[in-house]
Amino acid sequence: MTKDLSTHTPMMQQYLQLKAQNPDILLFYRMGDFYELFYDDAKKAAALLDISLTKRGQSAGEPIPMAGVPYHAVEGYLAKLVALGESVAICEQVGDPTTSKGPVERKVVRIVTPGTVSDEALLPERQDNLVAAIYQEKGVFALATLDMASGRFLISELPSKEALSAELQRTQPAEILYPEDFSEAGILQGYKGLRRRAVWEFELVTAIQLLNRQFGTQNLAGFGVDKALVGLCAAGCLLHYAQETQRTALPHINAIHLAQNSDTILLDAATRRNLELTTNLGGGVENTLASVLDKCVTPMGSRLLKRWIHQPIRDLNKLNTRQQIILALQQHERIEPLQPLLQQVGDMERILARVALRTARPRDLTRLRQALAQLPDIVKLSQNLTACLDQPLTQIADFSELHELLEKAIIDNPPQLIRDGGVIAEGYNAELDEWRNLAEGATQYLDDLEQREREQTGIDTLKIGFNAVHGYYIQISQGQAHKAPIHYVRRQTLKNAERYIIPELKTYEDKVLKSKGASLALEKQLYDELFDLLLPRLGELQLASLALAELDVLTNFAERAESLNYVMPTFSPKRQINIKGGRHPVVEQVLKDPFIANPVYLDPQRHLLIVTGPNMGGKSTYMRQIALITLMAYIGSFVPAESAEIGPIDRIFTRIGASDDLASGRSTFMVEMTEMANILHQSTEQSLVLVDEIGRGTSTYDGLSLAWACAEWLAKKTQSLTLFATHYFELTSLPNQLKGVANVHLDALEHNDTIAFMHSVQEGAASKSYGLAVAALAGVPKQVIQLAKQKLAQLEQLSQQTAQLHDNPQGDLLFNAEPTDLQISAQNSPLAQPSAVEMALADINPDELTPKQALDALYTLKSLLLTA
Repeated sequence: MTKDLSTHTPMMQQYLQLKAQNPDILLFYRMGDFYELFYDDAKKAAALLDISLTKRGQSAGEPIPMAGVPYHAVEGYLAKLVALGESVAICEQVGDPTTSKGPVERKVVRIVTPGTVSDEALLPERQDNLVAAIYQEKGVFALATLDMASGRFLISELPSKEALSAELQRTQPAEILYPEDFSEAGILQGYKGLRRRAVWEFELVTAIQLLNRQFGTQNLAGFGVDKALVGLCAAGCLLHYAQETQRTALPHINAIHLAQNSDTILLDAATRRNLELTTNLGGGVENTLASVLDKCVTPMGSRLLKRWIHQPIRDLNKLNTRQQIILALQQHERIEPLQPLLQQVGDMERILARVALRTARPRDLTRLRQALAQLPDIVKLSQNLTACLDQPLTQIADFSELHELLEKAIIDNPPQLIRDGGVIAEGYNAELDEWRNLAEGATQYLDDLEQREREQTGIDTLKIGFNAVHGYYIQISQGQAHKAPIHYVRRQTLKNAERYIIPELKTYEDKVLKSKGASLALEKQLYDELFDLLLPRLGELQLASLALAELDVLTNFAERAESLNYVMPTFSPKRQINIKGGRHPVVEQVLKDPFIANPVYLDPQRHLLIVTGPNMGGKSTYMRQIALITLMAYIGSFVPAESAEIGPIDRIFTRIGASDDLASGRSTFMVEMTEMANILHQSTEQSLVLVDEIGRGTSTYDGLSLAWACAEWLAKKTQSLTLFATHYFELTSLPNQLKGVANVHLDALEHNDTIAFMHSVQEGAASKSYGLAVAALAGVPKQVIQLAKQKLAQLEQLSQQTAQLHDNPQGDLLFNAEPTDLQISAQNSPLAQPSAVEMALADINPDELTPKQALDALYTLKSLLLTA
């Protein structure tokens, strides 16, 4: 495309000017019944949407690449583009074709972006759709998020890029805005919908002015927001972007909230992933905590539940209130009558957002009417149950007038779009009824006219019809066309018929078409006026939708507790986790066999458990269920256990499983160490820490040393409530050396070459490893298993010799008298050269060891183990 537009046709000049205003996004340019795309946009859209790429004449001497989509089917194409992270500028005709000289005036009326869509067809129904802005200043990372479909506007300030990364992982924005000079762009890898924005959009003074103008306030103190917050810079950019894309007022965005980390239990990205809260490890939604807990009957309730799952709260008053409501719902048997009523409420939250944006469709308004009709019965059933909700139902306003308005204004089953007409109910407006009667009376008039003309002309094939191009006509077959009276004016000739017009029919046609046009125009005007009548009550309606969503979640919790045999946990002021008969909420639902329930007890005198047992024995399931039961308690849910008493928790950390992070060039071991470093730096004595098989990504001695050091740090330094699963049996000696450490194991029975996993947690360390039995179960060839048993026996013999040597002073004298290079290396830095030990052992056949070789190797092993 050239900057000199003078050589282009007038229409392409108009297109190129509009495209220059939206250079980085696709421009849907309305031409008749199609949205057209040209040049590079056409090529890109053709590839993304799998539509035909054609050419449309020439402009500036070059053919114009073109692709298009029909306007009546545009939503499907927009949904596909939004899912791919693309944005689209919708350009409509705003001028009058009858008075325009040259191309009809067009302008971009809105920009559809992944994070700001509000259309029902473009949104995931049961999860939030957010646009986020991030900003960094003086070591503080700011995050602002906006849900355009509800008006929820939040800001938070975070101390590190790791904390920001965890928040992005939690919120999963569909779009992320960031300044051009953002220095930590690496954390945005893997996200779609990334938008670089000019630095000036993040200026604090501009942001405060913009926010005050939006909320109609003098300052932001009423929202508990300090005017110096770095988070306001991100919020200002975000609001500017929302206004830029929507091109209309945003009355549903009427407040901003500061998220405080101290209010919630913090979960890092690894923990959210490992616990499979709303997404499983494969990226799906099956077999997650949300899939078990979420039986909410409204989409807005389902979205609220997922927010709760990702942000457990620490406010015991709120948690106790939620528990009491769940108990009351069960005791008063209100679950069954409430859920059908709530189901009829539907997605009131998002409907109200479309009302605020004036994009609500006729069926949105009938659904809102239906929701309002349920309110009296819901409030009546909820009396004395929900007085302490965040949005108490008892404070819901009386919307009977609005319900009556919508009842009178909209027919029972309106068409999809207002442009189709027939939306406003009969009797709502007298003038509209008159125009409609005129248009609808046409049928009888035309029947009478047709009968009269047949009789007067004697033409039995005569009939009156209508089409959109030629209007009304009188049609006569070719065989009788010669009988047409002289005042019949030929309008169209067909193969087998002639069509005519007469002055009387032409006059009536003008009258009917005028009535239809006037009827539709008046109907659109009345429909717009409905928004004017609804918007003054928007704030009250939003509060009502929040209360209904919360009631849906709590009613859902009550139903889940009854159906799945959950109990109410209690909160203790003491630092402890005491769960009896705990079960994994997800695993117990997918198991065909009964789930083996297990206890856990952690307190300051027993705050670190070394968990041993065979692979497949249930260690990971056991540890995850403790974290999930704790998390469920802190969202207000009942829990899968016989009883649960849980003390204050500030964070939940997990280091479970590992895989290469190839995109970032990080090995399994690097991923493992990064996650472990985060735990060691951030955990406190009120944290719940789960560590599974640390050290597997490196050599045996490195791994053992690291596992030992990490366990000792957690036991002595942070004193977190910790479960530490390991295959390094050397760690089972820790309880003898450190206070607060105990051993537990998952039981198994071995008979000959088979193994039975008991999945039962017992006190003490496991008696042995069952690795070879598990390998046999997995189908490893018998010859390989037999060879492994031989090697295992040799290594166990070597280990016994090491133990004997430990108590042999003469041996120590021998080592000290004639140290080898390997001995010196081990004495000076026993962890520095583990590979040397492995190489030394790898080249030695234990059956053929010379005394000197045996002593050298065993001394090195002993040094490593004793100094680890």
